[in-house]
Amino acid sequence: MKGRGALVTAILLLPGMGFLALFFGLPLTLALLASFGIGTIGAESHLTLGHYFDLFANRTYRDGLLNSIYVSVAPTLVSLAVALPLAVALQASFPGKRLFSTLYKLPLVVPGIVAAFIVMILFDRGGMLSRMLTPIGLSLPKLVRDEWGLGVIIAMAWKAVPFMTLIIAGSVASIPEDLKAAARTLGANRPTTFFRIELPLGLPGITAATLLVFVSSTGAFAVPYLLGPIYPKPLSVWMYEEAMQKNNWGLASAMGIVMSAVACVILIAYYRLTTGARYAFGGEVR
Repeated sequence: MKGRGALVTAILLLPGMGFLALFFGLPLTLALLASFGIGTIGAESHLTLGHYFDLFANRTYRDGLLNSIYVSVAPTLVSLAVALPLAVALQASFPGKRLFSTLYKLPLVVPGIVAAFIVMILFDRGGMLSRMLTPIGLSLPKLVRDEWGLGVIIAMAWKAVPFMTLIIAGSVASIPEDLKAAARTLGANRPTTFFRIELPLGLPGITAATLLVFVSSTGAFAVPYLLGPIYPKPLSVWMYEEAMQKNNWGLASAMGIVMSAVACVILIAYYRLTTGARYAFGGEVR
């Protein structure tokens, strides 16, 4: 019976596992092999570490990797800083809440490249805001193709905030009101209720939203390409140029594998940090 139960379980898991293996495991495996020179498009197959050597020996690519990490982490943190209080505020009732709940979701239907053009039209030198401020003697700082990638952060955070808010708001809304009322009855003020009740219990949703936004930002191409600094370019832009313009698929595959590995390390570190945060905010709530 035990063997039959295991067989039934394996059969039930087969569709899901097969989907993951076909559409996630297989492409990643092919990219890994290509990064070692096996099955590389347009080149003779031979095992080599040369692509990784070319990647880490070139300062341009090393700076590109650091820039990729920056344009992944910075928009995620900015989005979290905006989405977390917004999600908590949406739990309260206020005039115009239904209209506001609709309007803040509008960026979800705007493609990333359109968001980049919106930021460019508004904040670039000679853009709409710049022309509006010029008559009164004011000027905007450089926000497009600046060295800190502020335009990239604005565009990516603008897109990510509604998505993150939806997930966090759902997690916070699932917290029983009786629990928060009991905390207030025992003398907890609003900040204490937030940090000791809402934040620890809403942490799974916060973690999920943060991880999803970070992963989607890691391989972003259009927004950094249009709004990012001339140097350093993120590794996603170099991947495109190496693969599509120079036909160097081996080096492009190595870049993709390194980006994925770095993203995994950051995700694991974040997960361990948020797991420990349950105890930092007053222990595990039972």
